[in-house]
Amino acid sequence: MIEQRFFRFLRERIGLDVESVGAPMVERALRQRCVAMNGIDLDDYWLRLQQSADEQQALIEAVIVPETWFFRYPESFTALASLAHKRLAELAGARPLRLLSLPCSTGEEPYSLAMALLDAGIAPGAFLIDGMDISPSSVAKAGQAVYGRNAFRGSDLGFRERYFDAVDEGHRLHERVRQPSLQVGNVLDPALASRDGLYDFVFCRNLLIYFDVPTQQRVFEVLKRLLHPQGVLFIGPAEGSLLARLGMRPLGIAQSFAYVRQEGGSTPLAAASALPVKRPQPALATPGYPPPGAALPRPLRVLPVTTRPAPARNQREDESELLDSIARLANAGASDQARSECQRYLGQFAPSAQVYYWLGLLSDTAGDAQQALTHYRKALYLEPQHPEALVHLAALLAAQGDLAGARRLQERAARVGRESER
Repeated sequence: MIEQRFFRFLRERIGLDVESVGAPMVERALRQRCVAMNGIDLDDYWLRLQQSADEQQALIEAVIVPETWFFRYPESFTALASLAHKRLAELAGARPLRLLSLPCSTGEEPYSLAMALLDAGIAPGAFLIDGMDISPSSVAKAGQAVYGRNAFRGSDLGFRERYFDAVDEGHRLHERVRQPSLQVGNVLDPALASRDGLYDFVFCRNLLIYFDVPTQQRVFEVLKRLLHPQGVLFIGPAEGSLLARLGMRPLGIAQSFAYVRQEGGSTPLAAASALPVKRPQPALATPGYPPPGAALPRPLRVLPVTTRPAPARNQREDESELLDSIARLANAGASDQARSECQRYLGQFAPSAQVYYWLGLLSDTAGDAQQALTHYRKALYLEPQHPEALVHLAALLAAQGDLAGARRLQERAARVGRESER
């Protein structure tokens, strides 16, 4: 197939696993760039591509479609605020906090980091933020710091009133927030070795899922080197299982997708208090996924729920209290007690998607992938649009090589996100 050489080029240049975004999307980008360059055919375009660094970058830009907005996965930023205060206390004024957003795309994430820290009462001089992205056009847009409606999603937009001015083009970010240093760069660039151990917090979300396993391991080693030994790595919701298998452990703050080094016992940051549990905004879209060709594996059958009379008020209160107890125990890292409470819930009440999700997450964290798959599938049997179960099951399927099944679940999660926003 003639496109294979282009696929190899993208893998060698940016580590892209074409299957992660879908070959049809890459093929469309090739046809668009061929027309833009007045190429006769793909053979002609291949020659032009080899002769032009600008065209090589243009093809990369055509393939990478950024999908981001301010405060995406809000629990991560809430966790950051708490952890940043603890880390500053440990540093005792020796130096400012150092944060990295990679990829930073068009700037929404690094600017969200700055706003979250400012909202937490941390002085501007107490932190430094670096943003890096492989796309020069994305970095240029980030530098302009003017954003349209699509960058503001969710119900809590109070930050827009605090940190933006309305302009004809949309909303312009205040100068006092435009602290991050933005630059063009590649996570696989050997020059990053000069930053070993530099960062207290690294945000690298929804990047690993685009790479094949060897590239994932290379990128993970880079991220681990960039991170201070007591630092925290924030990743995307579909990437947790990958990190767990590569030597990182979850920090234990619900829906934060925050990980620390596995080795050597606990770290000061690992003792951070669990934060209140909120249902996350389920906007988990991953850019560029085409409709997959393979169907989702059939969920495991569970016993049908029999019709029950409406529970009394006290019973509803007991059920809610037990769910809260499960969340608190899981967040605190008390896995055995949380699992026991889940079983107690299932013995007293009708099956619950959220309880099966917690069981899946507890099994996932313990490294029992098969049991996690079973529980996530039961959650989706009961609630087909359960956003967290969708993304975590997708990650497990991807880790087991079922990329088509993983893409299908991520597409479903993306639709849930779009519907919730409407």
